Formats: sequence, C-alpha cells, structure tokens
Amino acid sequence: MEILLFGVFFGLILLYAKLNRFDTISGMALLTDLTVAKTMAVAIGTGAIFISFEIGLGLASYHTKPVIVGGLVLGGLIFGAGMAILGYCPGTLAISLGEGAVDAFIGIIGGLAGGLVYTLVLPQISPLLGPDLGKLSLSTLMGHSYIAFYLLVVIIGAGLISFAFWMHRKEQGKDYKWLASGVALAVLNAAVMLHLAADRPIGASTFYPYVADFITGTTEGEYFHKIKGSGHWELIFLAGAFLAALIVSLLRKNFRLTLIHSNWKKYKGELPARRIVWAFVGGFILIFGARMAGGCTSGHILSGGMQLAVSSFAFAIFTFVGLLLTARIFYK
Repeated sequence: MEILLFGVFFGLILLYAKLNRFDTISGMALLTDLTVAKTMAVAIGTGAIFISFEIGLGLASYHTKPVIVGGLVLGGLIFGAGMAILGYCPGTLAISLGEGAVDAFIGIIGGLAGGLVYTLVLPQISPLLGPDLGKLSLSTLMGHSYIAFYLLVVIIGAGLISFAFWMHRKEQGKDYKWLASGVALAVLNAAVMLHLAADRPIGASTFYPYVADFITGTTEGEYFHKIKGSGHWELIFLAGAFLAALIVSLLRKNFRLTLIHSNWKKYKGELPARRIVWAFVGGFILIFGARMAGGCTSGHILSGGMQLAVSSFAFAIFTFVGLLLTARIFYK
C-alpha cells in the first residue's frame, strides 16, 4: 500500500503541471515549451539539498548508478530519440494512459517489446556498455571534506533553481505550476529514500523488461533475477500513478480516448496509422535505451541528479542531445 501511495503522489504531481502530456514533452524536444526542463532543474536542485542533508543525518543512503560509459552514451542518445518520437517518458506513459491517451498505451506495448528484446540481446551487446568506472558522485569525489561538500551542494542546488527561473524569464512564462511540481518531486524522492520508507529512489523503466520477461516466461536468466525486485516495486508504483490519473480525469470529466495530439497534428498530420506505428517504435527505442543506460528520466536523471551522481548528469546530457537532434529531424 505504501508503494501504491507513493505512485499516486507521483501521478498527482506530474498531472498538476501537465508534465505527462505529449504536447509538453514534445514541446521540450522542440524547445517551444520548457516546462519539463524547468521542473527538472528545480527538482534536482532542491532534492540535492534535501537528500544530501538527510543522508548526512543518517536517515537515508546513497543509491547512485555506476558510470558505465558505453551504456550512458549510447543509451542516453537512444533514450532521447525515443522520448522525442514518442512524446512520453517511461513514467508518464502510465499517467497519460490514465487520462485516456491511446498512443501512450501503444507506447507501453512498444516499451514491453523493447524491454524483452533487451533481455534477449544483453549477452551479445554487453561489451558495448563498458567500461564501468564505478559509482561516482560529488560525495565520493569530495571524500571527507564535509564542510566543502555541503557548501558545494547548496551552491549547485541554488544554481539549478536559478537556472530554472532564468529559463522561465526567457520563456516569458506566467504559470508557476512547474515550480510547485519541482519542489514536490524533490520532497517525494527524499521521502521514498528514507530508511523508514522504501530506502530506494523512484524509478519507472525497470517495470518494462520485468513485466515483459514475466509474461513471456523469460525469467531464468541472470538479468531477470537482477531486476525483479526493482521491477516489482515499479509495477506497483506506476499502478498508483495510473490510478491517480484515471480517478482525477474521471472526477474532472475530462477522460478522453486520444490518439492524435496538437503537436503531432501540427507536424505529422492526422493519419492514425502513422501515429500508431511511431508510438510503438518510440516506446521500443525509449525502453531499450533506458535499459542500456540503467535508468530513465525519473530513476536516473531526477533520482540520480538529486544524489549528484556523475552517471546521471552524463545520462542527462546525452539524453538531451538525442532528444533535440531527433526532434530537429523528425518534426522538421
């Protein structure tokens, strides 16, 4: 029940600023809507301060991902490309499905296929993922320089929050829902990471290979045994996010089965078959890239960024490169 409630809060936070919507995420890829970037900057900046101090007080532990160079570079570029084409992240797919987005459902099917294929080809592509430089973060790099570490955490956190406000001014925005959602995401992740709670960060992409492998019976390999704990947790977490969106959309009476969204119609037309094919392809690419990198927007960029992990900032850079380059070509 606790995990389900965390998922519900996650869904409500993203719904509040419409961070799950295709038009919002594709708008980020096209640089016409900076809501996602502003929210992430605030969430990482605020969360870095919260989580660093709660870990320092012994209330939580670090859960950073290793710097696996090939996986981060290739996975980030592939993940960004899938995100641009699909217009969703692994976690926002469940939330948009709760609002009636048909393309999100197709993206989930594509993601399950991508997760299954990754499980099957992992032994062959594993040499591409290295080298593994270990779990590097600001904490490990600073060593025992505690005063300098916390001072730098505050500076980095304040810098990211200031960057979000700078983007907001450049965008000439008037809506500050992104600010509330960013702070709420930081609080949620800090709460989930507590020893008294889940003692782990939030995440979403492991759900896809976990469910796909379970459905197809591909459960004997080493990879399934490695991900089954996280995959089961994320299954319940995303179920909560889905339920939050479904209940809210029904209460607001705005639940609609939708395949073609405004940005897609503007750049790619209204042909249903085209959106169906590209939603599947985008979902496949998205999850395949996420598993190569070992995480996604929520589990890597947000959660890892809040822990000031080197791997997560590297993944974020290559994700945005893949996102922007693909959008420039795909939506030209």
